[in-house]
Amino acid sequence: MATIEQDDLPGEAVIEREETSAAPGGRAAWVTAAAAAALAACGGGGGGDGGGGSGGEAPFAPVVDFAVSDYTHLAAANDTEAARFLQQAQFSSTPEEIAAIRSEGYPLWLARQFQQPRGQSGWDWLESRGYGAVDTNSYFFNHYPADFMLWSQLLSGGEAMRKRVALALSEIFVSSLATAEFTWRSHAYASWWDMLMRNAFGNFRQLLEDVTLHPAMGYFLNTKGNQKENPSSGRVPDENYAREVMQLFTIGLLELNLDGTPKMSGGRPIESYGQDDVTNLARVFTGWDFDTSDGVRHTPPGQSYTIESAAFARKPMSLRESRHSTLEARFLGVTVPAGTPGREALRIALDRLFNHNNTGPFFARQMIQRLVTSDPSPAYVARVASKFNNNGKGQRGDLQAVLVAILLDPEARGGLSLASSAHGKLREPMVRFIQWARSFNVASAAGSWKIFELDNAGTQLGQSPLRSPSVFNFFRPGYVPPNTAMAASNATAPEFQLVNETSVGGYLNFMQGVIERGINCPNPAVPYAAWNNYAYDVKANYSRELALVTNAAALVDHLNLVLAAGRISGATRTLMVNALNATNITAASSADAKNRRVWAAVLMVMACPEYLVQK
Repeated sequence: MATIEQDDLPGEAVIEREETSAAPGGRAAWVTAAAAAALAACGGGGGGDGGGGSGGEAPFAPVVDFAVSDYTHLAAANDTEAARFLQQAQFSSTPEEIAAIRSEGYPLWLARQFQQPRGQSGWDWLESRGYGAVDTNSYFFNHYPADFMLWSQLLSGGEAMRKRVALALSEIFVSSLATAEFTWRSHAYASWWDMLMRNAFGNFRQLLEDVTLHPAMGYFLNTKGNQKENPSSGRVPDENYAREVMQLFTIGLLELNLDGTPKMSGGRPIESYGQDDVTNLARVFTGWDFDTSDGVRHTPPGQSYTIESAAFARKPMSLRESRHSTLEARFLGVTVPAGTPGREALRIALDRLFNHNNTGPFFARQMIQRLVTSDPSPAYVARVASKFNNNGKGQRGDLQAVLVAILLDPEARGGLSLASSAHGKLREPMVRFIQWARSFNVASAAGSWKIFELDNAGTQLGQSPLRSPSVFNFFRPGYVPPNTAMAASNATAPEFQLVNETSVGGYLNFMQGVIERGINCPNPAVPYAAWNNYAYDVKANYSRELALVTNAAALVDHLNLVLAAGRISGATRTLMVNALNATNITAASSADAKNRRVWAAVLMVMACPEYLVQK
């Protein structure tokens, strides 16, 4: 195990100033205070539904229908423990959310998330905003409606834990909007998001099948239109999905023990599959294509071409038996007999992947990484994988049991892990942004949520949901940051693959503007891109923080709990409080001066390493 040190975070980053006024309480003053304290904290720290949460649903009575006898940490002893749990299980830990979980305890809170009535789907959001229209705006050829939908889903509304898990799944079962170049691409990725949401608390076997047959995945990894072999032309089935479904989605490259460590033979790890497995499995994934059986075609205004209806974008791909390979397929120790119909061949293949000994530990380790810690111990992985293999009721692949095991494990809840420098994870930039939004009740005044992709590392977050640059996600689960204390112990820290001087500066500059002004959106009143009449439509509500503004210490303590789950050390806290107190704020101070103190405090907390490394 290795230490996650502050020195592993790139050092200085310039916080860009857009105004130069040095008047007391002016913009330059708050930026200077924020920068001074943030950079000082980087060198001196080390220690220690309001807000867009899950409110608003009709009341219901959840039932704890999962066993908790294996767990000892069933309730938060204090607010910081509650905040820590919430920041692992969802995005935010507002005072209301903390109070709710302290009242209910972890099992009942989890049951409430699992059984909570579903809210508006991503698909329905697109339709409600008019993006299903076939008009001169050509929404059917554009990506941006999906971006707007995703930010609306992630930054606001209920089902916060389901959304957090769906986002985690999107980084394991990767299909990227960034490379989608087919009709109704935004609707397809709304459907993809809805599929991940639907399966987040379901069963891995159904999730695997829904992923495999989804049109977004069909386009992304080439199962759409994949055809059987043709000896006369030399055509062979495309192997892309066959390779990635094994390597990235289910079993990985190496045979694994239950605890996720590689099995060895003669001192060398054992490969889990070979090229023959890929070639044979690829035959199973032939014959599938978009389901356009409704036969509906539309002619866009002023055009001579026609497009299909959007219906295919949320239907599983359909099988065309004439294009499906009927050759025998042998892979991973099973055989699909020659002449097996396509759907039966698919069932045999997915059952084999689902029941493979690797699947439990392979999936368990990655989900632990996404929610709790980058380098989980083998014992932690084994405990979670055991629940994947058997939820206590003889069922394999129960994702609710997996999530309970991840979140109630001693390494997630116990004090030893909290004190360990080897435990924790770097918060992903997009998760920090989502946390900010949900912590401060961010809203789109027009309801349009016109936030485009935020994947520019130099000026934005370097990440955007469902916009991975490749099937390998934004970072590799086995990434070890070179030339760090983590590398000395071969400890994985995937999120550090996003970290460099450019991305650190880009994040700080982006958050500085967002915290103060919100998101500048083109013509928020209309659904199309517009590129005119910009307005700061997506903004935070700092009313709770403004109530504390005259007491810098109380303000920092509040933000420490809500954003950092109490992780900010006494030394860093002192630096922040002193920086804020450099500008005197009283009840008689102007609203602008009060706002600037709040903005500075939020930026300092979200810039300091004790926040960036989630414990």
